[in-house]
Amino acid sequence: MTDFDKYLIEFIDNAIKEDVGDGDHSSLSCIPEDAIDHAKLIVKDNGIIAGVDVAEKIFHRLDPSVKFEKLISDGQRVKKGDIAFRVELKTRSLLLAERLVLNVMQHMSGIATQTGVYVEKLKGLHTRVLDTRKTTPGMRLLDKLAVKIGGGCNHRIGLFDMIMLKDNHIDFAGGIRQAIDRTHDYLKRTGRNLDIEVEVRNLDELQQAMEVGGIRRIMLDNFDIPTTRKAVEMIGGKFETESSGGITLETLRDYAECGVDFISVGALTHHVSALDMSLKAY
Repeated sequence: MTDFDKYLIEFIDNAIKEDVGDGDHSSLSCIPEDAIDHAKLIVKDNGIIAGVDVAEKIFHRLDPSVKFEKLISDGQRVKKGDIAFRVELKTRSLLLAERLVLNVMQHMSGIATQTGVYVEKLKGLHTRVLDTRKTTPGMRLLDKLAVKIGGGCNHRIGLFDMIMLKDNHIDFAGGIRQAIDRTHDYLKRTGRNLDIEVEVRNLDELQQAMEVGGIRRIMLDNFDIPTTRKAVEMIGGKFETESSGGITLETLRDYAECGVDFISVGALTHHVSALDMSLKAY
């Protein structure tokens, strides 16, 4: 079992516990225990669908005997009226899963659809769009999976899988050199092998970061477009480059055309409109 599978089981169990309390009394009161029924997932918006595989796991968690017919795969473009899947399982389990499946799929599909818009804007360029840690609490892995389904790339998953020295780290450490040197000492002392990214706020800090070295990526934080272009020239391919801060869909391609490798966009996961869909009996 993968770490994601373990996470998903825990997520499903916690979500059901939150919803059910001491019992789904609406279903318990009027649905026979042995009843079995069918339902289909109807898409009601145009976009990119995400969460179909997660939905199957939710149904299976609640009823291991479920029959799940996938008609549309994650990452496919959908239009209003499309049927993503059909499912057959115990009626009580179906009703129990309904809201969780819809909440997850609508949210993930909204992220995938929005990511797809940003990815399309970068068509023909080498720049890749990245997500951030601005995710829904408890749903980070699902949010980041949705970004990948939409064609984007994941930045670090959390604080544990990459070192990012941001402005506060640098200020509290006493400067860029001190922050990087201490980081190298820490990695050596603890035997960890983690990539290092350093955030810089101006060209002077960029020059300092380049002189110290020993890092993988430099984040250009809140640089305007002319300064971004100058920074990319200074770096000259010696380090990966990432633009971040205040970049909108309208300015995205302008920044990418400066030659940066990545652009991180918090709006991929925290300014999202859910893709409308419903789960109906048939």
